[in-house]
Amino acid sequence: MKTEDCFRLGSILKTKGLKGEMQLYIDFEDADAIKIKSLFVDIAGKLVPYFVSSIKFLQKNQAYLNLEDVDTIEKAAMLVKKDIYLPNKVKPKKKKEEFTLKDVKGFIAVDETHGELGEILDVVEYPQQLIASVNFKNKEVLFPLNVEIIKGIDVEGGEIYIALPDGLLDVYLEG
Repeated sequence: MKTEDCFRLGSILKTKGLKGEMQLYIDFEDADAIKIKSLFVDIAGKLVPYFVSSIKFLQKNQAYLNLEDVDTIEKAAMLVKKDIYLPNKVKPKKKKEEFTLKDVKGFIAVDETHGELGEILDVVEYPQQLIASVNFKNKEVLFPLNVEIIKGIDVEGGEIYIALPDGLLDVYLEG
């Protein structure tokens, strides 16, 4: 299984107890609606499959996880700070009204002044805002996703129309 065939569910925060239970940070909404029988843990860039013994969702973005064959604190500790993934085929389909700015990953960014910038490779959430990254002229360009910059989104066509602040591209291209 490759990472592009999966979506990131979250990451393992820490161990809990002595019998291999782990606390998860879930960064995928409605994860509790998915029947999780197995998952993949990213270990040194490879997705390693594990069967789930139990998973208990606590709050919106936290859960406790028990994996088969991970029955000691030592085995669980080796998985701490690792990302966990599920296959794309179990990812719930979103309705149009559930579309969020995090969903623009993979969209083509089109700037009013510079034209097509390229595909949005990643959307990262920071405490204050969302940041998108594109590869423009072989340089990674970061820009905020906010109401001042976004001028429109074509969900069907997979395009986001933006107006970057004057000089933002120059900062990246002059390096």
